[in-house]
Amino acid sequence: MAAPGHSARETADSLREALVRAGLVAPQAAWTALAGGRTNAIWRIDAAPHPLVCKLFREDGGTPLFPNQPRAEITALRALDGSGIAPRFVAVAETALGTCLLYRHVAGRPWRRDGALAGRLLARLHSRTPPEGLRRIPAGPDALLRQGKQILDGCASPQAERLRSLCPQARPCPEGRQDAFLHGDAVPANIICAGKGAVLIDWQCPGRGDPCEDLFTFLSPAMQHLYGPGPLPADEEHAFLAAYANPAAAERLACLRPLFHWRMAAHCLWKAERGDADYREGMKLEIEALIRAAA
Repeated sequence: MAAPGHSARETADSLREALVRAGLVAPQAAWTALAGGRTNAIWRIDAAPHPLVCKLFREDGGTPLFPNQPRAEITALRALDGSGIAPRFVAVAETALGTCLLYRHVAGRPWRRDGALAGRLLARLHSRTPPEGLRRIPAGPDALLRQGKQILDGCASPQAERLRSLCPQARPCPEGRQDAFLHGDAVPANIICAGKGAVLIDWQCPGRGDPCEDLFTFLSPAMQHLYGPGPLPADEEHAFLAAYANPAAAERLACLRPLFHWRMAAHCLWKAERGDADYREGMKLEIEALIRAAA
């Protein structure tokens, strides 16, 4: 992904020059563009003594559901330094192309069909105290309804009216934690299997709030389709929740799922209307899951 007005090669060359001038990267270090990101441009830099990831933030990269905040990512990485849950922060640089973040590259492979591994990873994160300065993510039935409606207000296609007609009723749900340390974008592609465990990457929208936010994002059929091997089979979902080992959170999630599916369908439509056609299939999957969950 190139910076606006630049080719991918021009973006990489300009960024390399800026980081070399700042003394953050050696001139001879090899750069390799990394695939997979839909929001920001990322490269692997083969620097000594550890390979690095360079992330160039897009100013327009955020969405109503998933912000794109470099300062929040830095806060989260610093808070998790040494935990093994996140990569190790190295440096940040303000360049003519935008904010650039450097952190240690995590050697491993993207998550594939291991619900228990993902459940244990999120349980570790949610057990930690979030640092000061992170956004508070809205939680609960009324907040989910309000956010979904706000997203649909930014949509213009006929599908927006259909989604409005499918809006589920808010119903009382079990109370839950509202102060957990949240990743904010816990999709399969942001989980790297490393050694016997796993690491969460891409921390540009962390927050504090209801753990169900992260749990649903991981389980979301749309997110599993767009960023993973496809919607989770029932046994993997059960393994994920069993490994998370919090029956109260699982009960709350089950109550909130119709609203989560509806809000995610609205997000997928918002993205599709702005040119990302892959999200149309994600919207379809969320609508199907919404109908099942609300039955």
